[in-house]
Amino acid sequence: MKKLLLTFAASLAFCVSAFASQCPVDMGKIDAAMETAQLSEADMATVKELRAKGEELHGAGDHANSVSTLAEAKAILGIE
Repeated sequence: MKKLLLTFAASLAFCVSAFASQCPVDMGKIDAAMETAQLSEADMATVKELRAKGEELHGAGDHANSVSTLAEAKAILGIE
């Protein structure tokens, strides 16, 4: 039972760190795409808001929601 719990805890820690490292990568992609994006002012404002919220969530340690929020911004920009 202890081994199972330790394995689960290690897996969870790995997943959290994987999400944590994904956030800065996504933010960089968004920043680069915003420089050349041809979006409406409303869409650009939405992207900026989502990017800021994603960074805030990342800073608070909520990496799963950060990745999700940044994915919304990436979708508007049309990037993977």
